[in-house]
Amino acid sequence: MLDAATVSMILGGIRDSFYMLIFSTVISYVIGLPLGVALIVTDKDGIHPLPLFNAILGFVINLLRSVPFLILLFLVMPFTQFVVGTSFGVKATIVPLIISAAPYIARLVESSFKEIDRGVIEAAQSMGASSWQIITKVILPESKPSLIVGSVIAATTILGYSAMAGVVGGGGLGDIAIRYGYYRYQEDLMYICVILLLIIVQIIQEVGMRIATKSDKRIS
Repeated sequence: MLDAATVSMILGGIRDSFYMLIFSTVISYVIGLPLGVALIVTDKDGIHPLPLFNAILGFVINLLRSVPFLILLFLVMPFTQFVVGTSFGVKATIVPLIISAAPYIARLVESSFKEIDRGVIEAAQSMGASSWQIITKVILPESKPSLIVGSVIAATTILGYSAMAGVVGGGGLGDIAIRYGYYRYQEDLMYICVILLLIIVQIIQEVGMRIATKSDKRIS
């Protein structure tokens, strides 16, 4: 089974999976991180409480998070077609991945920020720090280990979503597992793709947790 063409296809699937994972994760954090900051800053106990804005933003984020990814794939196909010119393949999968992951990341970021001791923020305020200084000099540095752990969770979730996209020809290892392993009854090929996905997840988790541990100043 593992002839040159099959090996080449699997290697291409690994490449495409990493491409979708990295690109989607980076763009999702570019969107999700500011949203998470906005949620925590405008919270009733935040440094700039805006209850109405916070409620609306939270509702929109929860609404997007509540849509199952497979359904979202089909719902945003017209938008995906408009943005990248196609509704199938690796590039097309990135669009729904970002739409699905960004609000999820926003909540992860918000959760990380809420772990910060309120006294640290109040101390910065008492010393006259501006809101921007509190965000960049206190909130982000203090929550760094938790943010890294959250990024590991987000990355593995996005990888899982990218594998689901194989149902509609989204590319990557998930596409190979479904198109060849499931539909063509090549179960051994499907198992190989699943094992490779598991290995990638374990690598991401191991590397991410090591980085998070080293960045935690509470650990001597």
